[in-house]
Amino acid sequence: MKTYTLTQVQDKLIGKKGTPERELFEYKLQLEIIGKAIRDTRKKRNLTQEELGKLIGVQKAQISRIESNISNVTIDTLVRVFAALKTKVKLQISI
Repeated sequence: MKTYTLTQVQDKLIGKKGTPERELFEYKLQLEIIGKAIRDTRKKRNLTQEELGKLIGVQKAQISRIESNISNVTIDTLVRVFAALKTKVKLQISI
């Protein structure tokens, strides 16, 4: 049986680094991680989606969308969400 490295498996399944397929996968993964962080933090703070929505002035449905599919949210809304959750957020930009 042939064995493969993790990099070989990733390249085969999601595309090599730098390809549009891989870039899209990694972008979506980052968005999913942010949504999960919001959901997990909200639950740790014992807040419902409706309560968090009221804290930042949006409907429960928007909090649900942010947690499950963050792609159509503004940075302003994200900042308000994290502020309402009393969390620190670090933005790192590397070139």
